[in-house]
Amino acid sequence: MSTTVKDPVCGMEVAPAQFETIYEGLHYAFCSEQCRQRFAANPHLYIGVPGEKAPKQKGVELFKRRRFQLDTPLAAQDAAILTEEVSAMMGVTAIEIQDDNTVTITYDLLQATADQLEAKMAEAGARLGAGWAERLRRGFVHYMEECEVGNLEVRPHHGHGH
Repeated sequence: MSTTVKDPVCGMEVAPAQFETIYEGLHYAFCSEQCRQRFAANPHLYIGVPGEKAPKQKGVELFKRRRFQLDTPLAAQDAAILTEEVSAMMGVTAIEIQDDNTVTITYDLLQATADQLEAKMAEAGARLGAGWAERLRRGFVHYMEECEVGNLEVRPHHGHGH
């Protein structure tokens, strides 16, 4: 009998009782609460249905890049803490903090969600103190709204200008 099972979200080998859940009568275990939550939100992204493999089983990766501005620069040691905290999340492949206060996070949507990133940034911000939890959340939320507004904007078609 195997002493480990595969986490269906990230593919790591884990103990069968670790962050376990039962779905449709089958037992699943996860490397972290993050992976368990990701599975619970959309299980068929990872386990498919009879006769059809799930995107994760097919090896699909869906990389997203979120870029947002902070209203105040992060000190070098605070940027290092934020980078460490966010980089520790499953599915996060990169975080960059530039001198112009731009934060860019690249992640696999099949392993992490914007909500999970926002929660992790709030957690890191609480560790930084000085109101950083709210500043990070506000920067991230404003980015999401800017994207939505930008997507709604009507743009002139080629050849429809004065």
